[in-house]
Amino acid sequence: MSMNYNHPYHLVTQSPWPLTSAIGTMTLVTGLIKWFHNFNMNLMMLGYIIIILSMYQWWRDVYRESTLQGYHTIFVSKGLRWGMILFIISEVFFFISFFWAFFHSSLSPNIEIGSTWPPSNIIPFNPFQIPLLNTIILITSGMTVTWAHHALMENNYTQTSQSLFITIMLGIYFTILQAYEYIEAPFTIADSVYGSTFFMATGFHGLHVIIGTTFLLVCYIRHLNNHFSMNHHFGFEAAAWYWHFVDVVWLFLYISIYWWGN
Repeated sequence: MSMNYNHPYHLVTQSPWPLTSAIGTMTLVTGLIKWFHNFNMNLMMLGYIIIILSMYQWWRDVYRESTLQGYHTIFVSKGLRWGMILFIISEVFFFISFFWAFFHSSLSPNIEIGSTWPPSNIIPFNPFQIPLLNTIILITSGMTVTWAHHALMENNYTQTSQSLFITIMLGIYFTILQAYEYIEAPFTIADSVYGSTFFMATGFHGLHVIIGTTFLLVCYIRHLNNHFSMNHHFGFEAAAWYWHFVDVVWLFLYISIYWWGN
């Protein structure tokens, strides 16, 4: 069947990746349940492998459509920008739910936790040690990713590579420090509502840092392969938006949970 592309829209071709992604997600969730009950990770790891392979091949197709086939017209790029903006807004409300739970419990602590915040049996983290260092790391990474964006718009290949590499290294460093903080934590997710809200909020933020670092790493590899130009680089722009969102969420986490909640 012939297809007429004399229009600004992009009519995507048939793809198996949404189906394989759904199968991978179902396998992963089933594997998580099996791990919870039987401590067997085989099915969960199979789900991860299916999802990662589906993501790689799906994003490979998107790259081909945008960079090689020229289907991402100005009209399509505008739609992608609005899609990314709405996605980040949905992520904002996702984290608002954790902040809501934290402030609901901290502003009026129940008698079950000693009518005090933090609860009487909790030893909180010192906000001026690893949390402050992580704050400095993320603020610096926000500066370097902005540097990379401006260098790309000025067609400065070398500075874009350098600043993007620095941003990725800072993201990895943040993740290592947070993992060390979790290992040394004097409380767990099972220690009252404080442990639950702390690990849910900071843990999901850590997951977003890992996703954002992967996002930037893919952009770095694409940049080294000359996929971006000064006028055509929405993939990197979306990654930069996402990274700035991660930075801002951490600032709220640090001020409210680590500093004020301490």
